[in-house]
Amino acid sequence: MEQNVNSSNFGCFQYLFSYFCSMKIGIFCSANDNIDAEYFKRTEELGQWAAQNGHVIVFGGCNMGLMECVAKAAKIHKGMTIGVVPTKVEERRKVSTWLDVHIPCSDLTDRKQLLMLQSDVFVALPGGIGTLDEIFTVVASATIGYHSKRVVLYNINGFWDSMITMLDDLTEKGVIRGQWRDHIRVATNLEEVTLNCVK
Repeated sequence: MEQNVNSSNFGCFQYLFSYFCSMKIGIFCSANDNIDAEYFKRTEELGQWAAQNGHVIVFGGCNMGLMECVAKAAKIHKGMTIGVVPTKVEERRKVSTWLDVHIPCSDLTDRKQLLMLQSDVFVALPGGIGTLDEIFTVVASATIGYHSKRVVLYNINGFWDSMITMLDDLTEKGVIRGQWRDHIRVATNLEEVTLNCVK
């Protein structure tokens, strides 16, 4: 897969250093702008923390909503971003300008596979159907042994409470194999997110 890396020698060095020496955090989140301002505040804090601790943000490459927010925050604080960008996002000219590495892909299925390949751990911020699809694709793959990467639900102001209740209910009904918390961690603040990413 061709990757468009910053053309300068320093940019290439920075990419290679980050690729081999830091944690790559996959971000699942909303691409909507008209959502709670608190979600943007917490997302910005996450991007800043990642950058200041040498971690790379891997996201869907879109220039809207929380996607743009986390990428911009990371870049402003001298961090690095990798965007996995579907053709439809390219066609609609919705590609974020806060990208160091631009990985093109054909569709959402392709994007999910590449996000899983590129990331060491995942953080799910508030999001809709696309975010749910990404969370459960990663977790389903983990439950049958394709990888051992976890998803951290950033439960800002109880955003994920209803899904947590649903997962507990499914466990009680016996349709989830094992414990879903083996693959999904829940965090209510940035400190808990960071601890669940690194441990």
